[in-house]
Amino acid sequence: MRVFIWIGLLSLTLSPPGAAQDDSPAQAAIRAALTGWTADFNAGNAEKICELFAPDLIAQYQGTPERGFHAICDQLERSLGDRSKTYRYALAIKEILVAGELAVVRLVWTLTVKRNDPPGETTSDEIGMDIFRRQADGSWKISRYMAYDASP
Repeated sequence: MRVFIWIGLLSLTLSPPGAAQDDSPAQAAIRAALTGWTADFNAGNAEKICELFAPDLIAQYQGTPERGFHAICDQLERSLGDRSKTYRYALAIKEILVAGELAVVRLVWTLTVKRNDPPGETTSDEIGMDIFRRQADGSWKISRYMAYDASP
């Protein structure tokens, strides 16, 4: 009997990749958090840039050591403060899976960096997986993420 209950619960929480479904309230909140972060980053709002991350953040980017909340925030704030370059992110969310207080987001960030001196531009596609955790205040924040540069 327990097996049937677990199978039933599992079938309610999982859907095949690419299955069309309306956003649940959690998925909508996560999508809004990510799109809001993108807008803040692109507008250079350094004071808001760390609101997407949980205090227990552990971040892993291809080829770099793991970093925590303060290291990531410091890097983002330095980047936005660097007047010799302009950074711009575009976001493509592939999937948001929610299970209770945790959610996994598969996404691609496209980063464009424009240099002023010498003039130039580079673009990279950063494929990632973010693990969100619902916070005590009900908000969703990234607690863990892994990403890598998929550009040729």
